[in-house]
Amino acid sequence: MKTSIVVAAVVVAALIVGGVAAAMYVPKGSSSTTTPSTTTGAEAPIQIVAAENFWGSLVSQLAGVHGNVTSIVSDPNTDPHQYEANPADAIAVADAQLVIINGMQYDTWASLLINASNTPGQIVLDAQQIVGLPNTPATYANINPHLWYSPWYVNDTVHAMYKALVRIDPADRAYFEANYASLNASLYQSYMKAEDAMRAQYGGASSTVVQDVLRDYSGNVTIEATESIVQFFANATGLNIATPVGFMFAVAEGNDPSPADIATMEHQLSAGNATIKCLEYNIQTVMPITQTIKEIATQYQIPFADVSETVQPPTLTFQAWQGGEVAQLQNCINSVELGN
Repeated sequence: MKTSIVVAAVVVAALIVGGVAAAMYVPKGSSSTTTPSTTTGAEAPIQIVAAENFWGSLVSQLAGVHGNVTSIVSDPNTDPHQYEANPADAIAVADAQLVIINGMQYDTWASLLINASNTPGQIVLDAQQIVGLPNTPATYANINPHLWYSPWYVNDTVHAMYKALVRIDPADRAYFEANYASLNASLYQSYMKAEDAMRAQYGGASSTVVQDVLRDYSGNVTIEATESIVQFFANATGLNIATPVGFMFAVAEGNDPSPADIATMEHQLSAGNATIKCLEYNIQTVMPITQTIKEIATQYQIPFADVSETVQPPTLTFQAWQGGEVAQLQNCINSVELGN
């Protein structure tokens, strides 16, 4: 993903302002026994930074009154793929006891700030490492970075957050355990249950849940998408995506899709809503070509549903946001099936 040279200046600011030494990554399965320099309690909230507000919302619900969470990327008008860090971000990262990033080259700017600050005892949770995805740059063109749209990856990352909070503040373990149980229940009831129901309806109750975003989708309802963010969504709901993979990943990178991919998508849309039941439109990666695709879908009476990179509006919880998007997708499909 794109990383601005502005980060270089921010790194310098981090070194000047932070004045700190070695950050610690805690990947899935780590056996490290290093602990933070201080144990917090009710009187000293854990200082937490999340690179994006989807992870920030989740950790905030776990930490509760024992955490102070700063989510850096939350502006609905910002394309997170192209976010440029600033000195305030560098200071926040340097001062944090717990930092949560997405990985997958989605928030490289955050990794640079972490490495520059080198905060002693700081715990860094990298969702990519937590879920065990490969750390090989050559594979990124074929791997979807939108990990928070996978309910399986959300569960794994929330569990890692819970363990990190207990590690930093063991005195409040019972509090974190209660919040962890409550959050898991809320995640399931708010949107994961609805995704399970859609997968049973559209993908078959016996269909295998596969986490590979490039799998051969076999659902009996087909949708289009302007960006790769929808792949995990389709995987969870049992839907088939007709959009060329190259089109979705080009848009995600801020590049124009190839003429061949554009022609293929336009041809697919021309079949109308008898074939394509919904267009999932990413409102945070808008380009002239995505606007054109939306206009073509409208021309052929294909309804669309909005999807966003970050929690929108930012005042919602992660699960309320996801629940709304699942409902939008279901309503989009229903509007065709019911002839509305």
